[in-house]
Amino acid sequence: MDRRVYLKQIALLTGAAVVGADFFLSGCSPNGTTGGLTKTQLALLDEIGETILPATNTPGAKAAEVGKFMNVMVRDCYTTDQQTAFKTGMESLEQACQQVHGKNFTKSNPTQRHELLVRLEKEAKAYNETKAKEKPVHYYTMMKQLTLWGFFTSKTGMTETLRYVPIPGRYDGALPYTKGDKAWAE
Repeated sequence: MDRRVYLKQIALLTGAAVVGADFFLSGCSPNGTTGGLTKTQLALLDEIGETILPATNTPGAKAAEVGKFMNVMVRDCYTTDQQTAFKTGMESLEQACQQVHGKNFTKSNPTQRHELLVRLEKEAKAYNETKAKEKPVHYYTMMKQLTLWGFFTSKTGMTETLRYVPIPGRYDGALPYTKGDKAWAE
């Protein structure tokens, strides 16, 4: 049974009205969340992630759908100030791309995207060194951290990029490393 229907039936059966029922029940509906991103914004985040972690002989960030991961983390885990900085930052990134390349980020070529993100990386480093104590970190720092976190905790990142062993053997702390080996994910 749907939880929303169940709660309404309990309220009717007991003859009591739940104080703030609309607010309480809005959490039970799939559309009750606020602060979600649009499909266009999710696509932008996927492209930013793909520029940070591009597909090579392994899948990139877009294959791991890091945009959806970022949406959940920003919506559910970030403070209001951090959410505002993140969303405003997405707009700032688009404006910067429009000014530098004359088109938005998703329509820019990979070289233009890379150049913009390198510039933002430098800007974020300077910003975080001077202002991060009083405000949320730079929006690009948030995007990059969420991209890495989302990718390397995704099924794609864990099983196709890292060396995945579902049933590990014994621990060997002195396992020889060969250059080019994948990291372990267990």
